[in-house]
Amino acid sequence: MLVPLTRKKFEQLIPLIATGSQYQYYAGKFANFLQRLLISVIAIAVILLGEVLLKLEFGPITFFIGVMGAFFWLWYPVFQASIRNAKCRRYKYSGFFRGRILDWWITDKLVGKQETVNSKGELVIVENRENRINLEIGDSTGFALELQAPLRNAHKVIARGQVAEMIVMSNRPDLSIIEEFSDVYIPSHDLWVNDYPYLRRDFFNEVSRRLRRKQPERPIRRRRRIEED
Repeated sequence: MLVPLTRKKFEQLIPLIATGSQYQYYAGKFANFLQRLLISVIAIAVILLGEVLLKLEFGPITFFIGVMGAFFWLWYPVFQASIRNAKCRRYKYSGFFRGRILDWWITDKLVGKQETVNSKGELVIVENRENRINLEIGDSTGFALELQAPLRNAHKVIARGQVAEMIVMSNRPDLSIIEEFSDVYIPSHDLWVNDYPYLRRDFFNEVSRRLRRKQPERPIRRRRRIEED
């Protein structure tokens, strides 16, 4: 089932300014916070040194730069999430898609490398890998897409045939080519599967409840766009 959404509803679902969950995503771990805090401290130190040693005038521009630098640790995750949201909001059309899980499987992904020294003094590269769940979701029209997200304990309840819902995006009014899609919601377990939490979940649940009644599927064979360099 695919139901087109109005622009207003789409912008409610994917807001311009980061939500709390989106902020947490980019805030990262404590080490990430310390890195941002260090940048803030350096920015303040540079401005103070400029005032004391170079005797620069403390004007409005310097004050603004100082405030932005001092609160870099706070606003930067908001900036990152808002940029990512804006990339989705550039699509002109959107729709609410309800399909079923056709298949799922587990893979691992290389997320980083670390260099360390073993007991013999030899340089060793350690690969950091993360288990990921892959979902294939489709409907009776033949449309299917794949989603990959970090594996969580809650994903144990996922099974083939379960209903899955999401928001899809396109630059075509008839949504015949799907160019992007959001995180996935599995209503039978009130479970979200995602890497990045694109959606305002309160608004999404409202849309989902309104469309609980079975609606005829649109006779459109949708397909993912193949990106070309």
